Amino acid sequence: MPVLRGAVTFSRFRVEPAKEAPSDIKRWLTRGLKAHAFEPIDRRSEDDRAAGFVELENADAVDFSVGRVFYGEYVLFSFRIDSLKVPASAMKEEMAKWSTNFEAENDRPPSRGEKTQAKAQIKQMLRTRATPRTNVLDVSWNQKTQQLQIWAASRKVVEEILIALENALGLKLVGLTPAAIAQTSGIDENALGPTAELIGMDLPATSAEVAHGEA
Repeated sequence: MPVLRGAVTFSRFRVEPAKEAPSDIKRWLTRGLKAHAFEPIDRRSEDDRAAGFVELENADAVDFSVGRVFYGEYVLFSFRIDSLKVPASAMKEEMAKWSTNFEAENDRPPSRGEKTQAKAQIKQMLRTRATPRTNVLDVSWNQKTQQLQIWAASRKVVEEILIALENALGLKLVGLTPAAIAQTSGIDENALGPTAELIGMDLPATSAEVAHGEA
């Protein structure tokens, strides 16, 4: 849990005020999180990924009671992503075993159709045994300053969480990057680039310097 560990890798956003603020903030927020809560991967399906909101201190909990979401002026929760992948090496090994047993029992190699059917059954068996890879990313929202932080470094993951927040709570989030701040403040974004000194370029000589050189 980066929020609890004090990690420093995060993306920062400003929460734009809603046109119609909910009358009961706590109820509105917990209801939104529950509606988009994490659900485990159904191993009987073809899905290999699942994502959704969970409680900050328990990645298996999706109750979102007020005492587990609101911490003073902060709203704290997490976004969980599970991925399930059957290793290609395990699949190859199991198929080889199956082919050997099939030939021993039937005195012939399996047909293409029999291989396809066996492959599907073996994949399902391995999915049942496989352990999903879990990634939990924390979200903190300061209700006083209306700043929201997503504790993730991957731009793709940050964008996924932003979309989930928009769908769950209808939030409009503006990135607090130097470029975004410059744009909202009316500052030319190009003015934020590195100076000539930083990138090692020679600055044009001033008239005073030219005069001094000629003297």
